[in-house]
Amino acid sequence: MTSQSELILEQNLISQLTANGYDKVTIKDETDLLANLKKQLEKHNNKVFSDSDFKQIINHLSKSNNIFEKALLLRDKFAFKNDKNELVYVEFINMDFWCQNEYQVTNQITVEGSYKNRYDVTILINGLPLVQIELKKTGIELKEAYNQINRYQKHSFSSNTGLFNFVQLFVISNGVNTKYFSNFGNKKPDFKQTFYWTDDNNKRISKLEDFANTFLEKCHLSKMITKYIVLHDTDKMLMVLRPYQFFAVERIIDKVKNSNHNGYIWHTTGSGKTLTSFKASQILSQLPKVDKVVFCVDRQDLDYQTAKEFNAFKPDCVDTTNNTKSLVNQFNDANNKLIVTTIQKLYNAITKEHHLKTMDNLKDKKIVFIFDECHRSQFGDTHKKITQYFKNYQMFGFTGTPIFVENALSKNKENQTTASLFGNRLHQYVITDAIKDENVLRFSVEYVGRYKEKNSQNEIDTEVEAIDSKELMESKDRIEKIANYVIQQHPLKTHNKEFTAMFCVSSVEVLIKYYDTFLKLKEQGKHNLNIATIFSFGANDDMISDTDNYDERDFNTVAEPEDNSYHKRDKLESYIEIYNKKYNTNYSTKDSILFYNYYKDIAKRVRDKQIDILFVVNMFLTGFDSKTLNTLYVDKNLRHHGLIQAYSRTNRILGEKKSQGNIIVFRNLKKATDDAIALFSNKEAKEIIIMQPYDKYVKDINEAYQKLINIVPTFESVDSLYSEDEELEFIIAFRHLIRLKNVISSYVDFTYDDIDLNEQEFNNYKSKYLELYDKNNNIKNKTSIINEVDFELELIHRDDITVSYILALLANLKATTNEEKERKQKEILDLVAGESKLRSKRELIEKFIIENLPLIQPENIEEDYNTYMNEEKQKAFNKFVEEEKLNSDKLKKLTEDYLFSQRTPTKQEVVDILENQPSIMQRAKVGDTILSKFMNFINTFFND
Repeated sequence: MTSQSELILEQNLISQLTANGYDKVTIKDETDLLANLKKQLEKHNNKVFSDSDFKQIINHLSKSNNIFEKALLLRDKFAFKNDKNELVYVEFINMDFWCQNEYQVTNQITVEGSYKNRYDVTILINGLPLVQIELKKTGIELKEAYNQINRYQKHSFSSNTGLFNFVQLFVISNGVNTKYFSNFGNKKPDFKQTFYWTDDNNKRISKLEDFANTFLEKCHLSKMITKYIVLHDTDKMLMVLRPYQFFAVERIIDKVKNSNHNGYIWHTTGSGKTLTSFKASQILSQLPKVDKVVFCVDRQDLDYQTAKEFNAFKPDCVDTTNNTKSLVNQFNDANNKLIVTTIQKLYNAITKEHHLKTMDNLKDKKIVFIFDECHRSQFGDTHKKITQYFKNYQMFGFTGTPIFVENALSKNKENQTTASLFGNRLHQYVITDAIKDENVLRFSVEYVGRYKEKNSQNEIDTEVEAIDSKELMESKDRIEKIANYVIQQHPLKTHNKEFTAMFCVSSVEVLIKYYDTFLKLKEQGKHNLNIATIFSFGANDDMISDTDNYDERDFNTVAEPEDNSYHKRDKLESYIEIYNKKYNTNYSTKDSILFYNYYKDIAKRVRDKQIDILFVVNMFLTGFDSKTLNTLYVDKNLRHHGLIQAYSRTNRILGEKKSQGNIIVFRNLKKATDDAIALFSNKEAKEIIIMQPYDKYVKDINEAYQKLINIVPTFESVDSLYSEDEELEFIIAFRHLIRLKNVISSYVDFTYDDIDLNEQEFNNYKSKYLELYDKNNNIKNKTSIINEVDFELELIHRDDITVSYILALLANLKATTNEEKERKQKEILDLVAGESKLRSKRELIEKFIIENLPLIQPENIEEDYNTYMNEEKQKAFNKFVEEEKLNSDKLKKLTEDYLFSQRTPTKQEVVDILENQPSIMQRAKVGDTILSKFMNFINTFFND
């Protein structure tokens, strides 16, 4: 295939869009942009604005540069008094009839901020730049276009009137591959949040030409902006639906508008069902024919969690139902069209005598029920009661693991399936689709353990898969061996506790044995892991099967104790007491509210990485989402949907370092895992869902190493690379190698002895890679091709090499001989130089060693280092002010603003902190100098 240049791609795209109904307009700069905006707003609103009218409009649009606030302004009308003192309303985009807007396309708009930027293709709706398209020639990776947009965010989108902060969607393409994403603003960018568009069968539409005909079709594009971008109020960010979410919502809306049929959505676990169901619920609640939309979950914690997330998407859009009476009141509140509740409260509302009088007038109302996790919530009497009670209802279910005949549980000798309860499947997006799209991770499943089995003749090795004896599985020796194994492997699996884990076991009794073992080993100094647990303790324990999760009874009732449930509760109470002391909390099993709050606190601390391993039996194995959780230890028989649900706790996307979900199995689950994968995808899906064997990654990393040494035979050869193209070739080759190393390092079997690359050689190449990063970071020529490469430094950041780690090494120097001290000091400084996040501090740490270390006591080294760094920071600040003749208060404010927003200041902003303003001719040069020094100051003293 012939490589197409950016210019040809750009010209072809513009020609295609104009043929599809866009008006081509020439806009060179902000002056042209503003003049065009005035004309388009006049056309769209069928009004004529005087210059003073338009000035009021621009002042309104420019009053904030915050992306989220701009998005709110876009969606709202603006009222002002014109020259004749008449009240005038201006609409910026037609939200209800999305096709009735004005569409234009332009290219090469130049905007000057801290640097001059020229944008490729801009789509204007009613004169506002709402879609920005960045193109790269065929063969260049999309990440380069993504990084270019990230630079525009920092350097120029906020300049002047900041109209480019109205951009809602970005599109990046190299002609062959095309992706879209919402405007991330000043949030930390994540390439994982870019999406391919597909058809409704999940077939990818990647060519720019095809993408332009589908996604960029005028009506579809404005529908995506007006209906399918969600403004997340809590995080103050824009979220755009992915294609499978869009098609699912569209199918549900179509069913409600045009039929009375039910249906269900099969979207794999981790694919964002909450966002999909929120958008479906929100749109349904706005339909005139719908009286109520009731979103049902099957647990109280999900009631709270879902209502919280819905309200985060749109503040106060739902009231949380604290009890059944509150639910009944909401049903009868005409202004409350969207309700989030639990199955249990809904069941009580339509079966309890004292509620029926109030509820009966709703029987004939049009009510749409949406059931979350319908694979487990609708297989009892509740479904039948709802269908018998309401006369004008529709039901839709969401599930990541439907119930088929193969995994159905018999109910009155009938195998009820998701389809038998909800009808046709309206849309599906299975785990293989999600892995292909990089919306969820693959699983690395390792089966651990071998046992000696005696027979009459000899001892033979038997794989753990062949053993399932209760006596053996629950033995003290086995549990201690597994505990020690987990303690040993946990740092490896979680990148030195950068991620967290769950440990699921077969019963509460076994959990207690494990937990007591881990507590004992911690007392013995064998580990420093933060552990926690929660489990049910009442008489209904046995009612909960291996493949089901707990239900609301765990929080809302305290059952009469039977048999050993006193012991279970006492043990849990003792574990909670340890938890209370550690985290200064006051939870208990003594009433449902305290116990429920304990559950919520644990969930939060797992997400915040304050808990390293959470021990569970059934709780948390479904419905719990935590991006920071990457490992599941399994000593429990799982199967079918229960297995997939449990495994899927680990596979949420989070940056490059989290390359897979780790599943470490101490049970006979090999066949169960293969069967579950076949059931919920297809028989050929195993190679897509499960990581390849260790030997395959050994082969891959050796091939990557061979490609690397073909480019640079030794690490010294990097210094001889003359052109940027040669340097780029090395950077891409080494980046591929470190990606593979990140994966293979998580395997228990990994050792450098198995691969052709030795550790010292890897570190040598890494140093050269970091030198090129430093060199590129200081390049003034922003058109450098290397400037557009993502170095993915998180993959070579070693979690144990921190300031604290370095200080611990320095403390140990006190006891060494002078000769050994000199050698170790050099080793420590080389370590600092090889760590991407500490390189800027190398000179300061070296100075600290020479000037201060001989006088410091080891126990005070961290405190003395912090004092030293604060003094050096103040000296550097004063020197910066004096040398560049800056206003110290303004520099302090600029620093605080950067630390809060993480946005690189514009050249104008840094020039403004000068005591004396330079001439117009000198501004650009002076701005570059001050900005460079400012970022060096930030990286040295604030970035760890």
